[in-house]
This record gives sequence, structure tokens and C-alpha cells, in this order.
Amino acid sequence: MIELLAPAGDLDKLKIALIYGADAVFIGGENFSLRARASNFTIDNIKEATAFAHERGKKIYITTNIIPHNEDLEGVIEYLQDLESANVDAIISASPFIIDMALEHTHLEVHLSTQQSAYNYEAVNYWYDKGVKRVVLARELDKTQIGKLTKHAKADIEVFIHGGMCMSFSGRCSLSDNMTDRDANRGGCAHSCRWNYELIDDGQLVNEETFSMSSKDLEAIYQVPYLIDHGVSSLKIEGRMKSIHYIATVVSTYRALIDEYIKMGDIKDYKAYEIEMTKAENRLSSVGYLEGLPGVEQQLYGMRSEKPSQLFIGLCMSYDKNTQTATIEQRNYFKLGDEIEVHNPDGHHFTFKLESMMDEDGELLEVARHPKQIIQIKVDQEIKPFAMIRRTVGN
Repeated sequence: MIELLAPAGDLDKLKIALIYGADAVFIGGENFSLRARASNFTIDNIKEATAFAHERGKKIYITTNIIPHNEDLEGVIEYLQDLESANVDAIISASPFIIDMALEHTHLEVHLSTQQSAYNYEAVNYWYDKGVKRVVLARELDKTQIGKLTKHAKADIEVFIHGGMCMSFSGRCSLSDNMTDRDANRGGCAHSCRWNYELIDDGQLVNEETFSMSSKDLEAIYQVPYLIDHGVSSLKIEGRMKSIHYIATVVSTYRALIDEYIKMGDIKDYKAYEIEMTKAENRLSSVGYLEGLPGVEQQLYGMRSEKPSQLFIGLCMSYDKNTQTATIEQRNYFKLGDEIEVHNPDGHHFTFKLESMMDEDGELLEVARHPKQIIQIKVDQEIKPFAMIRRTVGN
């Protein structure tokens, strides 16, 4: 069975990812992770996350994927043993030292990070023979190369299908380190490739407009069936820094796509999935390397990101069938008369016109303008807990 693997920067995001259809979630601990600015998990958090996932038959993977310097090595073994005691399902690592320590001193399952640049089945099988169970392939492979590789690979294969793309090979960038003294390979990326630059030659400005050096984000809706058919074990979404609305939207969209393909053997309407994906806070997207060497059209340069077609306005906490009242936690401005879309975790969507709402004290409201305010709204269809409440842009 194909695995849908999602990111999470904290416990709330992890729970949303699993509730909305992820089979597994990857998270960063407080040590040895490449997302230093994420709300990384303590060991107690990891234990809670693992218990939540395992109760639902799902998995938790921990990123230990920094490229360590000598001063980073202290405490590796103890930390890995703590992860083992937390009952996590695997770690994701790029460092041979961390991998060796995990295999020698714990029974942790080890997955090879994309930072190791595995481009061919010989490299995959080398790491498998060392004890690595899964390999996250380098992102610079096209789908045909991936298909050929999986035929000869001993290890399970994981492939990125969605999210931000590093401008450097397999994410091993030194730009941030050189420009800001923040080492991307040790968790400190400053996203220098996304800054605005001018090109100067002999003191003269060459370009009329500033430019960035980052690529469009990856979106592989059309490539998912091929990857499934050609033996990929796990389809990975990137974005531990993203919001719960982004995670819910992206995860549920790929969940529905995968389920339709497995059940029907075909996808009836790809466009519907494309439209749903625009409701997340995506930057402009492309297929990365999956259809071959990217061209100019897959780079951002001076282009601005598209805006989502929906605005996330609230998270459903509960629904009273008797009074047909949903209790929601407000996230963004909305008002009476707005057209509202409900995105339930089970994939059921519906829209309605907002005609009545009140605060916790029963005071009628015409406008909701206070983030995290608890609001009750009238709606004649059931809204499930953790449903995403959206306002259609243009209302």
C-alpha cells in the first residue's frame, strides 16, 4: 500500500495531518533537525505524538538530518536512545555517523535523507546493505529514472511530491551560511535564494528589475499515478513550517487523489484536484524534475506567488445537531452574508451563506474580527470536529 507522508511543526499540525488522511508524519525533535525555527518536539511531545498516531494505525518519523560538525556530535547516542524509548517508527538521517550510531546502539528503523543525494540503485542498495530500510531519493530525478531505479532497489523508495524546492542539489545549500552565517545543513537556512537581488557588472546595474533565485514549489498531482505504478513506497509532502490549513488542504487533496486511483485505476478529473490545491497558501508551483530538466518557466525569478482562492476563517470545535449550531475558533475576518465553505476531514465539502452567529456569551454578531475568538454559527448540515471553515475570496 502506498504511504502518504506529511510534515508537522507541532502537535496541532501533526494531529491535523493524520486526521486529514496522512499515513505517517515526519517531525523534528529539539536536536539534530534541519528546521531550527520550527516548533520542534520535545521527547515528551514525541511520545504523545507517537501514541496519537499508533492509536490510529499510523506512523511517526523523526528528522535527525543535519550534517553535523564536530561540536554537534555530543549526545547523539543518548538522543537516539530517547527516540527509541519514545517508540517512534523511524528516523530520517543524512549523516553516516548518526546512521551508524542508530544502527549500532538502537533498534531504530533508519531512512536515508534526500541530503545524501541517492541518484541510482547502486547507492540505494549500498545503504540498504548497511541497514537502512528506506531511501528518500534526490529531488533531481525525473519520473522515468525513478521508475527504472525502483526495479532494482532493495530498499523502500520515498519521493517528494509537494512543497518547497531547494535551489541546490538535494538541499545541500551553502548560500545561507556564506551570506548570513546560518548553516542550512545544520538547521539555520535563511532562505537567501528567495531574497531580491540586483545584477551588477563593473559597477553598472544590468537588470531593470530585482530577481530571486528560487524555484517554484513542487506539485505532482499528475505524476502520482505513475509513481504508484512504478513501485514507490512513500509520497512525501514538504512543509513543517506551514499552517494547519495548508496541511489539511494539501494532505486531503492527495489522499483523495491516491484513493481514487487505487480504487478506480484512473483519475476522472485532475482539474478538480488542481482547484482544491489552490485553496492552500501555495506559492507558484511546477513539477520540479519529475518531467525532465526544469526550464525557465519553473523558476520564480521576479514572479509573485498566487493567492489562495479561499480564506481560512475558522476551525470547527463541535457541532450540535439538535440546535444546528457549530462552535468554531475564529482565525480570520468574516461577516454575515459571506459565502462559507466547509472542508470536513472526511473529504465532504459544502457551502452555505452565513446568516447568524453569536459569541460565547450569546451576543449576536455581524462581524467576526478577533482571532481565536469562540463563535457559534448556524448551519443546517453537520460540521465535523477539526473541519476547516473557509470564506470564498471576493465576498
